[in-house]
This record gives sequence, structure tokens and C-alpha cells, in this order.
Amino acid sequence: MLAARGAESLRRDRLLAAIALFAGLGLLIALPFALRAGTAFFLPVTAALVIAIALVPTLEWLERRGVPSSVAAFFCIAAFLAIANAAVAAIIVPASGWFALLPQRVVRIRHNLRPLIELYGSLDRFVSDTSATFMRVSPHAHTVTVAAPNSLLDVVASSAPVAILQMFFALLVVYFFLSGWTRMRRNTITSRGSFTSALTTARVIQEMVDSTSAYLSTITIINIALGLMVAFALWLIGLPDPLMWGGIVALFNYMPYLGPIMAALLLALGGLMVFRDAWYATFPVAVFVGCHLIESNIITPSLVGRRLTINPLLILVSLSFWGWVWGATGALLAVPLLIIMKTVLDAAGKPDIAGFLFEDGTLTGPLPEPPSPPFESG
Repeated sequence: MLAARGAESLRRDRLLAAIALFAGLGLLIALPFALRAGTAFFLPVTAALVIAIALVPTLEWLERRGVPSSVAAFFCIAAFLAIANAAVAAIIVPASGWFALLPQRVVRIRHNLRPLIELYGSLDRFVSDTSATFMRVSPHAHTVTVAAPNSLLDVVASSAPVAILQMFFALLVVYFFLSGWTRMRRNTITSRGSFTSALTTARVIQEMVDSTSAYLSTITIINIALGLMVAFALWLIGLPDPLMWGGIVALFNYMPYLGPIMAALLLALGGLMVFRDAWYATFPVAVFVGCHLIESNIITPSLVGRRLTINPLLILVSLSFWGWVWGATGALLAVPLLIIMKTVLDAAGKPDIAGFLFEDGTLTGPLPEPPSPPFESG
């Protein structure tokens, strides 16, 4: 009887474990699509939470000096908006002039790229002639009609109200998060059932805030230094608006691996627009690549150190995932979100799926057979 009850209990445990496992897998698969479909809500909330966590050390510094929480939160938001608006203005205002100048400089860009265009044209003709030799080309041509894209003004005019509402909503989330941070943290810690649980909760919260704010503050200082260094070098070689290019480099450097490539492509386009000599037009890219190599191989490792070092594979996966979900903004948030999730998982414990399935889990191994009754003689 006891053996039968044990086997029945094991079957029930296996069933519950299977249900929990497949429900977790279903949630994991559905979550990205839910985040992507609800971008209008999830993106500003997530960005606001990351910004708020990064501003917590400043908030606590003001509170330790007797500033009320609501006033300290307002000062933090005001300082963040002032710095962000100054940085955006330094990039957007000159960039609008470059966009307006682009149609006029197409001839110069084509002149600088003429050797590459001729090389590509000769390769294309060679491939076409070779293909025509081995296969029959249909004489009927298909005409594809491409709809004219909307103007940039129409796109901005249609998306501006939504963007303004999202920014206002995000600012409200940041303000209320910061103004209630101290009380929320105290309530979270004191509501634990034991002293050990309260201590663990306090340590996780503090590590999450410290890691996120330390990464963002350190990377911000590094990116500003890199942008100023690139701007000075571009000023020396005569590229107009060097501060704008330095701001673009600093902004794109928040996206590891992908950001520097995008910045290099933009600098290549800027050099082709300004300089008449094709070789001299490569100087802006060469300057940026040299500065970036110094930053990524000497400055960042010495300042960031092992404490904030993350597996490059995890960074690439995070960039790919959040970039697919939320575009460029998601790519900017990828590393801070990865740090937050990594800190929480390190404190809470990572699930051992492989061990659960193949080692000690209740989903593995055959059911034990009930023991046979003892042999009775006579």
C-alpha cells in the first residue's frame, strides 16, 4: 500500500513539474511578442525604470543632506532633462543642416566613390554575362511599383504627439519611483518574514542599484571622453561640426559592437560629403577607429574592471533581443537590462534546467517498481 502511494505521489509530482515546465516555456516564448505588441506601454515604463535606478544614488545623496524625497526627485529629473536636452540639441541642430546639404553633395559622394562604383559595375557585368551563358533569361520583364515614402516632416508630425505622451508618461514614472523609493525599499525589506530574508532582499536591491548606476555612470564618462577626443581630432583635420560628430560617437557607443559600426558608417558618409579627395575622406573614419581602439582596449577595461565585466555572448544576445523587440531604443537599454536581470538572478539563484531534466529532476528516470511481497513459506 505504501509503495503504491509513493508511486502515485511520484506520478503527481511529475505531472505538476511537466505542467510548470511547459507553462514556463510558453511564457518565455510569448513574452517577447507581448513586449513588442505593447511597445507603447512597456518601452517608456522600462526606460523610465532604468533611468530611475541610475538616478537613485543622486537621490539618496540629496536625502542624506535633508532634502525631502519629492524635492530630491524633482531635482534629479530636472538635472537629467537639462543634460539630455543639451546633448540632443548639440546633435540634432547641426544634423538638420547636414540632412539638408545631403542632396547637394550627392555628386561629390559619387565622385569619391567612382572607383568602387566602377569596380562593382565591372563585377556585376561579369556575373550577368556568366549567368546568361549558363541559363536562359526570360525576355519578359516585370515592373515593380514602389510607393513613394512619406516625407520626414509627415513622419515627425504624425509621431510627435505619441512621442510626447510617452515621454511625459515616462517622466511621471521616474518621478513617482524616485519620490517613493525610500519608503518602497523600507516596506519591501520590513515585510519579509525573517531577518535572513530581509537581509537578502536589502542586499539584492542595493546590488542592483549599485551595479546599474555604476555601469551607466562609468560608461557615460567614458563615452563623453571618447566623444570629446574624437571631436578634437576631427576639428584638427577640418571636418565641420566636430562636436556633433563627437556627440554621435558618444551616443552610439552605448550600444556595444553595433554602435561603433554605425558611427563609423556615418563618419564615412560625412567625410565623403565634405572632402573632395577620396583618400582624405577616409580620415574621419580612421580617426574614430583609432580612438575607439584606445577606448575599448585600454580605458574601458581599466575603469570598468572585472566587477562590471559581462560575457560578450550575453551582450550580443541581449542587443539582438531588445533591438528586435524595441528597435534602437531597445538596443540602448540592452546592457542595463542585462545587468539588472543578471544581478537579480545571481542573488535569487539561476534555474538548473539541465540538472532538472537529466540529473535529479522529477521528469527523468523510470518509475520505481513496487517491491514484491516477501516470500512466505509453508
